[in-house]
Amino acid sequence: MDSPPQPPSDEPAIVEEEAPREPILTLPWPLTAYVLLLALIHLRVLLPPELENWTIDVFGFIPKRYDSSLVNLQFEGGAGAKVWTFVTYSLLHANLTHLAFNVLWLLPFGSALARRFGGLRFFVFLAVTAAAGALAHLVTHEHAVVPMIGASASVSGAMAAAIRFAFVRGSFLSFSRSDADTAAKVPALPLLQALRDRRIVGFLGVWFALNIIFGVGAIGVESDSAGVAWEAHIGGFFAGLLLFALFDPVPRLRNGDAADASSQDISSGI
Repeated sequence: MDSPPQPPSDEPAIVEEEAPREPILTLPWPLTAYVLLLALIHLRVLLPPELENWTIDVFGFIPKRYDSSLVNLQFEGGAGAKVWTFVTYSLLHANLTHLAFNVLWLLPFGSALARRFGGLRFFVFLAVTAAAGALAHLVTHEHAVVPMIGASASVSGAMAAAIRFAFVRGSFLSFSRSDADTAAKVPALPLLQALRDRRIVGFLGVWFALNIIFGVGAIGVESDSAGVAWEAHIGGFFAGLLLFALFDPVPRLRNGDAADASSQDISSGI
């Protein structure tokens, strides 16, 4: 038999709402602004050839510019270019493929770093790692006349900084990560503790092997002498790894807590 109809209840009905879904890829505003800046500057390829070449000569990094023995040789940009090109070279790219490659490498690591540092720290960090890459290139190519361009030193620095906290339990490369903002702000491992983590050591090994063998990143401009400035990558990488603590606003993990956070995350992934 059918049950008798129930009288309407005075209690309000409970409607379950779905939690808002976070987009698969959300970029923090500092990284978005940086990528847009790179794309805007790359529109220089639309300039007449002579003006584009002038732009590269003035803002690209040319080691020969710093050769004190060249008294009578003048470079575009004058004395000022000896200062600003330590950073401005990183904003120029040889072609769209070069730009896209750097941006794709930057998206996962730069996104976490931008969330963690905030805008000002993030931009200064990119500038410092670019300068470190230029210095490494200058030391190893002191007589080079081909301009070096590309953001690869900064990208390498961002990757190095991000691995200081990437594998900590709850972070963006761990097995038990949370939302993007929380995952980007987990306390980082102390440097010596990080260098004892086999995942980080493995990452370092693969990164160095790829850069030395394939040399993806900053390249020379002239097609007949284009080469890979892998020394600049290494300079930016070491700067990011070692200087991370100077920029990081999140308090460090203590040694005991660091070991606990790291080991628990490893066990959860087995």
